[in-house]
Amino acid sequence: MDRLLQLEVFARTAELGSLSKAADSLRMSNAAASRHLSALEERLAVRLIERNTRRLWLTEAGQELLQRCGTILSELAEAEDAVSDRALSPKGTLRVTSSLSFAMIYLAPMLPSFRALYPKLNVQIITSNRYPDFIEAGIDVAIRTREHEPDSNIVVRRIGQMRRVLAAAPAYLAKQGQPEHPADLARHDMLIYNLANDPYSLRLTKGSAIQTVRIAPALDSNDGQVIRGAALAGLGILIQPLYIVQGDILAGHLVPVLMDWELPLLTMNVAYQNRVRLPAKIRVFSDFLVDHIRAHSHAGIWIDATKQSTHTASTKLSRSVRAAK
Repeated sequence: MDRLLQLEVFARTAELGSLSKAADSLRMSNAAASRHLSALEERLAVRLIERNTRRLWLTEAGQELLQRCGTILSELAEAEDAVSDRALSPKGTLRVTSSLSFAMIYLAPMLPSFRALYPKLNVQIITSNRYPDFIEAGIDVAIRTREHEPDSNIVVRRIGQMRRVLAAAPAYLAKQGQPEHPADLARHDMLIYNLANDPYSLRLTKGSAIQTVRIAPALDSNDGQVIRGAALAGLGILIQPLYIVQGDILAGHLVPVLMDWELPLLTMNVAYQNRVRLPAKIRVFSDFLVDHIRAHSHAGIWIDATKQSTHTASTKLSRSVRAAK
């Protein structure tokens, strides 16, 4: 028991960046917390935390121990959850990673309602367009756009598929003209998300017709919000998921182009580690997120989440654009 408590004091100190805050959270005195931390370092014969009067930081050994003991403590918490009221009232911290755009448009707005249902559960959002390792990054839930995970221990739950669109600011189109055919994109200034699969090649379809166009960037970026900002400023034509730019389209700040041609759909998933017993905090968050998206998305963004065909989605977007004018 002492060994587990020592690890908990260490992990909480590292998480909060303060021994006194760790002591408060564990309901013990500063002196007791300090004794547990010192006993751990003495038992392991290594310095884990360096500190001065202003801050503390982990040594290399401390960083390695934090990664390993985080998994141990998480498994212990899950075991306790199975026989405690946490299964009915989740609490603690839920760490979620997603792109910045998804966090801004979906995660942040849903949190007030989610916290009202689960006030003891705190949510930590880590925005990233890369896919961090679950264990090393301490992630509980990841919002991802790939359909399959290379790790068989990762569970993938599909949220749905969404349309991607080509759009530009009215000022840009007034100056450069509207593309009438996919081949016209080769002469336009393109704003490209460089983490996409083959980002400099576009495959568009219209019925049985397929066109593949090589494009050169006026700007490429690893973040959709940077691309959106450049498009709004009139730099060029962007290629983005509809959920990122539909508000701008409805407001008339961006105009879709080549609406009779379709880009490949983008699949969005919730991913989490496979466990014998899924922690209640992951289950309730995943369920709430899927329900929230289906209830609060504009018509035509999500295809199979709303059982719509691509043609129906295109029609609804076109109607929305006309209504906004």
